Amino acid sequence: MGFESLLGNDQVKENLRNTLSQDRASHFYLISGAPGSGRHTLARLLCAALQCQGEDKPCMACQQCRKVLSGTHPDVITVEDSQHVTVPIKLVRQAQADAYVKPNEGKRKIYVFPQELGLPGQNALLKILEEPPAYGGFLLLTDNPEKLLPTLRSRCVHLRLQALKPLQLRQALTSAFPKADPQAMEAAISRSGGYLGQAQAMLRAKSQRCPETEAFAAALAAPNPMALLALLAPMEKWKRERLSDCLQDFLRLIQEAMVFRAGLPVLDPIAQTVAAARNPGELMAMAQTLKKAIAYTQGNVSPAAVCGWLGWALRS
Repeated sequence: MGFESLLGNDQVKENLRNTLSQDRASHFYLISGAPGSGRHTLARLLCAALQCQGEDKPCMACQQCRKVLSGTHPDVITVEDSQHVTVPIKLVRQAQADAYVKPNEGKRKIYVFPQELGLPGQNALLKILEEPPAYGGFLLLTDNPEKLLPTLRSRCVHLRLQALKPLQLRQALTSAFPKADPQAMEAAISRSGGYLGQAQAMLRAKSQRCPETEAFAAALAAPNPMALLALLAPMEKWKRERLSDCLQDFLRLIQEAMVFRAGLPVLDPIAQTVAAARNPGELMAMAQTLKKAIAYTQGNVSPAAVCGWLGWALRS
């Protein structure tokens, strides 16, 4: 199995196999690619390979591999903070100090940076890379390597992930979503740019949408304000999280209608009915209204107030 669980990118995988088999792994890898290109998958596999006790790395079977893949290896540390756009410099400095403490059980102590680094964080990381410990390993993930300092890029082995071929993408999606609607499948393939993660996210969102979405589409396509009010009335008693999730589905429907208006294939046929009944200006206004409603649900506004305001704001 090993690197084969990462689809496509054969040259990247072959190069890694060669360097690992010759024990010439780098201490710093830069993994770049568009969202959904497999950056996180490759990072996880590479961490397993760097800790692997087997011959064909990563063997996926030894204790070290299993711990990495399950996210429980003490010597594979993820450095990120979801509360910030970029990694705070204090976390990079903590990693810098911790890097000189020897591994607990692995061959290496690996730090994974899945989140973008600002300039202060990049400069702090450079200090580690100038004199890294022999057992150190650093993986930096980015969707745009041009954001990084040239001095940082010059110290890395750059692994560039590419889009998949349509046949590869179709086979992977058919395996993961065997019951997917053919129209949705083709739309996801067409609009994903060849990136599996993006295509999967599209199909997953469609398959998990809330049941009220079809009634919402019908109310907009009629147009029928009373049907819309009747739909929203029971939702006033929902929990904020449930309401927010459903409004996200409503927003995706409007966005799909806008996509159809732009001449692109859509994931859901009901988006076409909404697009036929509403002009681009109306769709844009609805999208902005739903974004505000979602923001309200994530604040202190009650679901009843959100639904009441939404029924008024979306009136025809």
